[in-house]
Amino acid sequence: MTVTLHVCITCRAGQTLGEDETTPGKRLHGAILEAGVPEGVSVVPVECLSACSQGCSVALSAPGRWSYVYGRLSDANARDVVAGAAAYAAAPDGLVPWRSRPEIFRKQSLARIPPIAVLPEAAE
Repeated sequence: MTVTLHVCITCRAGQTLGEDETTPGKRLHGAILEAGVPEGVSVVPVECLSACSQGCSVALSAPGRWSYVYGRLSDANARDVVAGAAAYAAAPDGLVPWRSRPEIFRKQSLARIPPIAVLPEAAE
């Protein structure tokens, strides 16, 4: 099962940018790709994670697992994001033990979202 690492590429991290400047979110996305994507993880750029006041943000999700949103990130955090994504991919339920998480994933979590319950189809 593939884990998805969503990276907000429109994030400006509170900066005023010129027309031709690369957003901090795009720089984070590029740095994550350069750091090497772990097996079983798909990196998907997204337009917005609605964490605009929290700097650059990423989200980890997979079917049947808890999902997480992390913020206050920059391209300097790319290796830690990749390490956190690898730990998440290795956790069958998405719950990585606190001490096994990179420090940024311990301190910069914005949201933890429970897995979506699969409901039986209604009888016709």
